Amino acid sequence: MASPLQLNVINFTRNAYITIEGKATDNCFYIIRSGNVSITKEAYANEVETLKPGDFFSVVSAMSNHSHIETAIALSDVSAISVHSEQFPLLIQKNNPVAMKIILSFSRKLRELDKELTELTLKSVSAPYEDVVNLFDIGEFYLRQKQYNQAFYAFYRFVQYCPNNELVINAKEYLADLKEKAKAVYLDDKAEFKRIYPDNTMLCCEHEPGDELFIIQSGKIKVTKMIDNKEVLLAVLKEGDIFGEMALLESKPRSASGIAYGDTTVMAVNKDKFQTMISSQPQMITKIISLLAERTWVLYRQLANLKLRSDIGRTYDTLLIHLEKNRVPIKKGISHNFDFGPNELIDMVGLDKVKGRDIVQEIFKNKKFQLVDNKIVVADIDEIQRQVSYYKKMEILEDKRKSSHKSF
Repeated sequence: MASPLQLNVINFTRNAYITIEGKATDNCFYIIRSGNVSITKEAYANEVETLKPGDFFSVVSAMSNHSHIETAIALSDVSAISVHSEQFPLLIQKNNPVAMKIILSFSRKLRELDKELTELTLKSVSAPYEDVVNLFDIGEFYLRQKQYNQAFYAFYRFVQYCPNNELVINAKEYLADLKEKAKAVYLDDKAEFKRIYPDNTMLCCEHEPGDELFIIQSGKIKVTKMIDNKEVLLAVLKEGDIFGEMALLESKPRSASGIAYGDTTVMAVNKDKFQTMISSQPQMITKIISLLAERTWVLYRQLANLKLRSDIGRTYDTLLIHLEKNRVPIKKGISHNFDFGPNELIDMVGLDKVKGRDIVQEIFKNKKFQLVDNKIVVADIDEIQRQVSYYKKMEILEDKRKSSHKSF
């Protein structure tokens, strides 16, 4: 017999702080029973989200075991159900709709973060609105690059999804020419749950309808997107990562392409399998939600970093993100050896080489930082967090000064 699900109800008085952004998680998230809660985030300084009964918050930190990415304040007396991350599999079994609501909220948030991060990173509007007819242009792009596997996949999907388009004749001619050059797999037979994609073959292409998500068993997947007629690498996913869930769960076109980076084995989960897994495999669904939470946390931290105006503040914060991602405890007096040097750090922050070298030189004026075998070493790990807090406070004070000047 399954053990009963025992959830705690916690009451908060009006104006009470329930969670604070940046503070360590207690691995619990909350479902509001009564009252209203305001949610604010540093990266969205002027925006306040108001949650009501039935809404939930703090899922990202609870399921990823990272620090909070939001500050939650009780707008009235609030009663909330507290769910510990370890209780989540049982909650899924007892209440499938709650699980789906949480998963869909992750999917929407990830799509929003992906879009905003792409625009900020590339200093460009995002790619054209997701439309299946764009598959033809993608096919021609890859053909010009002599990336025949990707070109064949894109043209094949274009013919499949746009059979009445006037360009279908051209697409079929391309396919006939590419047939002997291209290696594309699982174009029609998608019944297999476990699949092996050879190196440089496409799992899915942006703009096509999404009917599967992929869980990487071995190998890697390059996530790419066409921006201003260029292929941009967004991420490289590895074993244990999940890809393609946004299109599957929201029934929207793919927002990015997935390409095998070396021979790659995945589990392909369609919507029917996913619905069955919610009831029959709560541990697997919990794993998927934990992966979504991890990805959401990373994207939010990257977005918050990009919105810092100070280059040196962003550089310190990039070091902090690296520590947080690797779950290195931030404790005063503890040293840490990073596995990268100044040049890699400059690339991670996205600075040009000249400005980047100036920033790195400024950081190394701090006696707690040094270079050992061309790797960055900090004598006191707490110094990084202290510097990040300082530069964030300086920007807040600057914004307040500008605001006060405007009011006169």
